Amino acid sequence: MTQDELLTLLIRRLNEPLARYADLGRYYDGKQPLAFLSPEAKTALGNRFGVMASNIPRLAVTALAERLRITGFTGDAGLWKSWIANDLDQTSGVAHREALLLGDSYVIVWADRFGRPQVTVESAKQVAVLTDPGSRETIAAIKRWEDKDRNITHAVLYQPDKITKLTAQQVGAVTGFTPVDSITNPLGVVPVVNLRNTDYILGDFGISEISDLQPLVDALNKSLADMMVTSEYVGRPRRWATGIELTEEPVLDGDGNPVLDDDGQPTMREVNPIPEGHRAMISENHEARFGQLNAADLSGYEASVRVILGQIMAVSTLPAHYVGVFTDNPASADALRAAEASLTARAEARQATFGRAWEQVARLMIAVRDGRDPNVIDDIRVHWADASTRSVAQEADAVVKLFQAGLLPASYALGKLGYSDDEIAKISAATPVREVA
Repeated sequence: MTQDELLTLLIRRLNEPLARYADLGRYYDGKQPLAFLSPEAKTALGNRFGVMASNIPRLAVTALAERLRITGFTGDAGLWKSWIANDLDQTSGVAHREALLLGDSYVIVWADRFGRPQVTVESAKQVAVLTDPGSRETIAAIKRWEDKDRNITHAVLYQPDKITKLTAQQVGAVTGFTPVDSITNPLGVVPVVNLRNTDYILGDFGISEISDLQPLVDALNKSLADMMVTSEYVGRPRRWATGIELTEEPVLDGDGNPVLDDDGQPTMREVNPIPEGHRAMISENHEARFGQLNAADLSGYEASVRVILGQIMAVSTLPAHYVGVFTDNPASADALRAAEASLTARAEARQATFGRAWEQVARLMIAVRDGRDPNVIDDIRVHWADASTRSVAQEADAVVKLFQAGLLPASYALGKLGYSDDEIAKISAATPVREVA
């Protein structure tokens, strides 16, 4: 395959999911259009509830992402320092959220001008990879971005033997790229790592955590919008009156002057003789009668919302207290952990999915730092923080007992308490901890 053919293939893969990404982004931002909305309801809503949305998709993503926290690596003592230097303790969370939302995110590893590892988290909207169907190894990658001020599209083509920079003299270019620079890739592998959120072995793209939630969120927003319309028009008791003459007032134009009809007379309109703001209704007519209509019962909407939220909880594994169902609020720390068991299991599955990719990132960082072949670095393992909601007192008590019984060394006990490798080293240096034989 020539370089031009490879470039065309990668750009096609980059463009293919962009419409789906835009749709997922609208749901994540809570800006999705209201589904199932009738023309009458649109008229009733006007511009007041046009953005009515319950942002469950963002909650589903962040609830998982906050349980995906990397605390260290084994196999290389200096790796964590490089990790912190590249702000990956913060930006790795961005990579997780992007992968959970869009299905894919990317990390590029290279060297800065001092030869130190330089790691950047990249969006699936700008990066795409091509993998070998046999080995599933990345054989090529591309990153494309736009410079709208200069009307230029930039691209970088990553291959195992070289890296090529290209430009096109238009924004959003698909073709017409011209190579402007090419350098040798000393790593021997494509320095782009794909964090893919998927339960399948085969597939060109990852799976979004909110794909199954989209129709359910549309249904929830429909019920909420209907409730708002009902509340606006018949939620308050409406008053009625009979036996009272209506009053008239002239219709005014934009300048405050009366609008005249064909005969030159002011156009009149009937108005309510008792405005809505009046708390008392008074009439001198002895035949006047006053009354009040019954207010609408909104409990049916509450039942509808609860049914839909039940389906959302089943699909997303979000516990009841996450989505605002307070009747089942856990009463203790153990009950809380039990309620979040399914969410914790899903988070642990995502740790296993993303862990392999982060270990590949770590190997590339070591290869850049030491000039080694990343293919022979195979003893790196990532450490994750506990995905479950922990009671600090209970966890500390259990770890201390295990340490005192001699079943855990001090360094491992500190790790169980959630301390990072860097923090454990500082604690050990400041106050040496007794190791139990």
